[in-house]
Amino acid sequence: MPILHESPYRPPRALRNPHLQSVLGTSPLRRRQGQRRLQALGAVSTMHLVDAGDGVCLQGVHSTRPGLAPRGLALLLHGWEGSAESSYMRLTAAALLARGFEVFRLNFRDHGDTHHLNEELFHSNRIDEVVRAACAVAARFPTRPLVAAGYSLGGNFALRLALRAPEAGLPLARVAAVCPVLDPARTLAVMEAGLGLYHAYFQRKWTRSLRRKRALFPQRHAIDERTLGLDMRTLTRWLVERHTEFASLEDYFHGYTIAGDRLARLRVPARVLTAADDPVIPVEDFHRWQLPPIAQVEIAAHGGHCGFLTSWRGDGYAEHWVAAHLAGDGD
Repeated sequence: MPILHESPYRPPRALRNPHLQSVLGTSPLRRRQGQRRLQALGAVSTMHLVDAGDGVCLQGVHSTRPGLAPRGLALLLHGWEGSAESSYMRLTAAALLARGFEVFRLNFRDHGDTHHLNEELFHSNRIDEVVRAACAVAARFPTRPLVAAGYSLGGNFALRLALRAPEAGLPLARVAAVCPVLDPARTLAVMEAGLGLYHAYFQRKWTRSLRRKRALFPQRHAIDERTLGLDMRTLTRWLVERHTEFASLEDYFHGYTIAGDRLARLRVPARVLTAADDPVIPVEDFHRWQLPPIAQVEIAAHGGHCGFLTSWRGDGYAEHWVAAHLAGDGD
């Protein structure tokens, strides 16, 4: 069983609604706030292309504060249909830069403005290219220690990256994850049964991404509008059967689940933050998680999905939590 801790995070009473937290957490207000904080720190950010092996090219943003010797390199991974420029990515980068880290925010395939870089579609089992990209980033920016963090699906990727790090020769010192997707089959079922807001939000962003891919590679991705109009489960099954090596939707979900004992062999110290009222990641799964003693889970009573706001100004708990744990506070 995991080592569970009650989170000290306590939002104002008016901000305790999980849907409000989830929506405001990714608002344009927070995105602008993140950019302002980066500018206030004098951060210099540069775009980089990363060779992820097997002909795959990924893209990311490196940020540093000139004139300061960095204390380490932090790799950040965004959620599904997010990007390196998502609000939580900018704000977390700013929090880490303020603590002396340099930061690399990696875009997954087909996220951000990267659809043109690779012909094949993104899917959530493409962990190998993320591991290779992390190794390439670590070689390009050799500041140590190397740490990593992710949000939602990015938290799932970050924890799988940590699981594979020793075998891949990646010198990962610690990892943090906020509201990671544990069991994607459960998450989809919860979205289907719950408030339609989340299903509609992700489906709208995903189909927009698929249309961009179709426009760039029409011969490879001739997906008609009728197919794009399918519900998320049916569309996912359609794409899994035609664009992955998995025989079924169930096999695909099983491929990237980290629930149960999938992380039992984890050797990199890990910290996880989640909320009991997360509307898409069931908190019960965290209580059943089988983790080694080097992994600890912090559960907040409130926070929604990757929200954790502390004020109406858009200030957040999660970005500072990530920075503190990656810096080793409390270890």
